[in-house]
Amino acid sequence: MDNTQSTSIELAYGLDSKPPFLSSLFAAMQHLLAMIVGVATPPILIGSALNLSPENVTYLVSMSLFMSGIGTFVQVKRLGGFIGSGLLTVQATSFAYPATIISIGTSFLAAGMSQDQMLSTIFGVLFAGSFVTIFASRLLPMLRKVISPTVSGITVMLIGISLVEVGMTDFAGGYASKLDGSFGSIENLMLGFIVLVSILLFFRSRSQYVRMSAIILGMALGYLVALYMGKTDFSAFSNVPLYNIPAPFKFGLFQIDWQAFFLIGFVYLVVIIEAVGALTATCMLCNRPLMGKEYNQRISGGVLADGVVSAIASVFNAFPLTAFSQNNGVIQMTGVASRKVGLFVATLLIIFGLFPVISIIFTSLPKPILGGATLILFGTVAAAGIGIITQVKLDRRESMIISVSIGVALGAAFVPDAISLLPPMLQKMLGTPAIAGGLTALMVNLLLPRPVPETIRKAESVRKVKAKFDASSQDKKKSATE
Repeated sequence: MDNTQSTSIELAYGLDSKPPFLSSLFAAMQHLLAMIVGVATPPILIGSALNLSPENVTYLVSMSLFMSGIGTFVQVKRLGGFIGSGLLTVQATSFAYPATIISIGTSFLAAGMSQDQMLSTIFGVLFAGSFVTIFASRLLPMLRKVISPTVSGITVMLIGISLVEVGMTDFAGGYASKLDGSFGSIENLMLGFIVLVSILLFFRSRSQYVRMSAIILGMALGYLVALYMGKTDFSAFSNVPLYNIPAPFKFGLFQIDWQAFFLIGFVYLVVIIEAVGALTATCMLCNRPLMGKEYNQRISGGVLADGVVSAIASVFNAFPLTAFSQNNGVIQMTGVASRKVGLFVATLLIIFGLFPVISIIFTSLPKPILGGATLILFGTVAAAGIGIITQVKLDRRESMIISVSIGVALGAAFVPDAISLLPPMLQKMLGTPAIAGGLTALMVNLLLPRPVPETIRKAESVRKVKAKFDASSQDKKKSATE
């Protein structure tokens, strides 16, 4: 019999319930409002940082939406009874990936690759990396011992800190504005500030639905202000095709750079730990067991689905997918955990991906609007990392892991000349704070001895006293016999 632990969250519609059509559609729209900015942002950030054409960025956003729908369908349906969590689990690209992908792509361009060659190599590396997730899904207990909460927390925190640079660049006008001299202009900074402040004001609302939609409402308000300021560009809408057909290997057949694979492989491992936390929270909110056979099957199936769908996503030129933790807040607020709602979310995402007008709405946003929103999003990522760290008792050992990791990660970032004479591979590793800090935390975690828990120490003392007493009794019996 399984030793299981479940919760008793009050739900309007449980996991196997089938809400009416309108109720399901309304709940699905709440999920979309909470996640769609997060789905569209990673490809926009990567495309902007790597100076991709607007057409390519729009296509990448469309494929992110499309594959998020496919991934959500796989997670909810639990294909074959083992690929997927069987929960209301929404899939999207984690913010853990963009910083490393941008770093890798920049190095490829510097080496003389064309944009198509760069993208085909990036997606080849991501395809190979997805098998890290697939294999790791079978070894989760061992993996969670190696990548401790301190290691994953430091890495997630540094990911958020690294992305703040990209967010601030957009806040000031974006990379393109550096060429026309408008970077950091009063207009750009004011527009970004309006978006940031409006998001905070919407977040203070007493309505849970307004709070949940604060980011998209803040961006909508910023868009209206941009219209008034004349900073919007509608030219992208003039030649938009009616629909988008997903094209495998759009940028060419996969090429794989093994140095880049090593860098991205560690990020995949960290995202797995992040996904386990998100899936565990979903189990709790859906009133499913939090330990035992069913729990283990759902978690390993969910992580396996991350890997399988990420591999397929690479073929269709979308970035890796994982369980999106922020949608757990929607389940908690609405009290709707039905798989039927998950299928509605999946269908809507697939439709949005097939019709590029949705993608163009996001890609045509003035950069300060995106920057005002992403500064908060990336700060949230860093805060999530800090939250993971604070779950651990900060004794001298854990404090040393954090200190060394932050020192190595930020030291190289603040003084890049210090690593300029190292081999290119080491420059890539140390020049990416999340990779440098995460790997350092992993190595220090393995190097430093773990303290013996007090309960084990007391049990060992009792065992020794008992053994000594038994030995003394045996000696006495032996002497009496003689």
